[in-house]
Amino acid sequence: ALLDLQGQCKLVILSNVDNASFAGSNARLGVTFDAILTAQDIGSYKPDVRNFHVLLERARAMGVGPEQHLHVAQSLFHDHVPAQSVGLKTVWINRYGAKRAAASRSVADAPTAGATPAAAPVTPHWEFPTLRAFADVLLATST
Repeated sequence: ALLDLQGQCKLVILSNVDNASFAGSNARLGVTFDAILTAQDIGSYKPDVRNFHVLLERARAMGVGPEQHLHVAQSLFHDHVPAQSVGLKTVWINRYGAKRAAASRSVADAPTAGATPAAAPVTPHWEFPTLRAFADVLLATST
């Protein structure tokens, strides 16, 4: 999916790992990202909003305003809550099929990983089961 999106839109990684760890992952992905922002570079970990302010600054430097930005992520706690707090639209990659509360459409009882706390109530703007499904829709609507 990332290979198909490469060149069609700006791809920026905002990662909670160090540079060496991401370099290993990136080598396996084979994708050229427009920017890579790691916790090591920023000096804090998501969900700290400082990470998202750095992301917004980098995006602006690339000519991408917040209204053009889609923050695509799986973690409600680490990504969707802070991304929305700085005004970004979010795309939830709901790999585990977590259910939304029908009345509010906010995410309820979403599974967490390990010691990750449950996220504050958040309503992602869009939801897809995989990054591939998201890429297919985005590419189909952009042509």
